[in-house]
Amino acid sequence: MVGQGVLRECLEAPDVEQVVAVGRSPIGLRHVKLREAVVPDLSDLREIEPELQGTTACFFCLGVSSAGMDETEYSRITYDLTLAVARLLARIQPPMVFVYVSGTGTDSTEKGRSMWARVKGRTENALRRLPFKSVYLFRPGIIQPLHGIRSKTRWTRMMYAISRPLMPLLRALFPRQVLTTASIGQAMLNAVRHGAPRDVLESKDLYELANRTRE
Repeated sequence: MVGQGVLRECLEAPDVEQVVAVGRSPIGLRHVKLREAVVPDLSDLREIEPELQGTTACFFCLGVSSAGMDETEYSRITYDLTLAVARLLARIQPPMVFVYVSGTGTDSTEKGRSMWARVKGRTENALRRLPFKSVYLFRPGIIQPLHGIRSKTRWTRMMYAISRPLMPLLRALFPRQVLTTASIGQAMLNAVRHGAPRDVLESKDLYELANRTRE
């Protein structure tokens, strides 16, 4: 859902020249700026290395819910896959900015009781050690999908369908806590354009970054 949002913002942005969308299946969208790289195994991107050369930033939006998973299975997707992609990019294009979508409540100590928060924290910490130009760790909380964007997860779609009537009110009452897919996309772009005051960015930080005026 976040990936769909940032893709839309990138394609709409006049200062973005090209977007390479990497995934296991086509996204069904055509745009003059868009190039798709469909690979069967996202943990092995060696065959598309030439298409990734020269990129300025990576917006890593892939993730799964930990519901019903044990730590080994969740780590395989959340940690192993993320680091496989990040290490390849750090090797072929180290000056880039790497933005990782984590989540509010992530445990940087890696020692808490919550399994998903420990694994996310371990992933964040490992990304910080890679030789990118910058690494920004996004920790959004509530996200409102805009522009027809829908989650691919059934229970998430159900949750948003139920809460949709309340979203405008929640955003009005808590604008720095309830973000949109568009505002997260703008925050990612501004992290590349201007940098950010810190590497770990909670919802209020993302709100401020999204609304930062271009220089």
